[in-house]
This record gives sequence, structure tokens and C-alpha cells, in this order.
Amino acid sequence: MLLTSSPKEPGPDTGTPILNPGESGIVALGTIKQKPWVIDGEIRPRYVTTLGASFDHRVVDGDVASRFLADIATIVEEPALLLD
Repeated sequence: MLLTSSPKEPGPDTGTPILNPGESGIVALGTIKQKPWVIDGEIRPRYVTTLGASFDHRVVDGDVASRFLADIATIVEEPALLLD
């Protein structure tokens, strides 16, 4: 079972999600906030969030979990990838 969690506004930018008994993984999405971001060498306002995850390593290998989190980040950045 994979669950998602997100903080309520106003709240922390990120947190460490805690697994409950019977869960194998949980992903937390931080609050989406506008922050200064470097784009093509210039600082521009950009909406950003953070991702965090916890996995039961008896069930999920750390390398697989890390790649899974990277895939989620890619999809959050480019949702159109889900249409391919």
C-alpha cells in the first residue's frame, strides 16, 4: 500500500512521513509556495514544492524507492508525461 500525505496551508515546507503498521510506503508533498528560482541564469519567481518519502525496507529496496521518488518528481515537473 502506498499513501500520500500533504501539509495544510500555512504549514511546513516538508516533513518526514511516518509509516503505520501494514503500510509499505508513504510519499509526502510539501506546501506549494512561490520562491526565487534560477532559470537560464536569471532569478525568477517559481512555484515549488518538496517531496519526501518513507519506505519499509523489508518490503521495498532503497534503490527502487529512490528511483520511484525521482519518477514522481519528474511527473510533478512535467505532468504531460503521463499522456505519453
